[in-house]
Amino acid sequence: MLRYTLMRLGIFVGCLVVVWGLVYSGVVPRGLGSSNGMWVVLLALVISAPISFVVLRGERDRAAQKIAPKVDRMRANVQANLKANQSQEDVADDAARAQGQPS
Repeated sequence: MLRYTLMRLGIFVGCLVVVWGLVYSGVVPRGLGSSNGMWVVLLALVISAPISFVVLRGERDRAAQKIAPKVDRMRANVQANLKANQSQEDVADDAARAQGQPS
């Protein structure tokens, strides 16, 4: 997962350098007023997202395979806890009905 994150960050930084160079040289227009820095970052983000999606497909699949068993274990634990809580509520509800209290 760290490898995927670092690769994605590297693609973003590369796009940031290219966009900054294009804005600095005047090929791409500057932002309005003092928004130039934000313009460069947002443009680099918009460009790097689809590049990362295509280029890092294999790495993303490998990261998903590593994470999937952990997610399945957590999901099983949550479901077990929900069933345990539900059975505790049923016992408390049955005890209240046995004493004649409305539930």
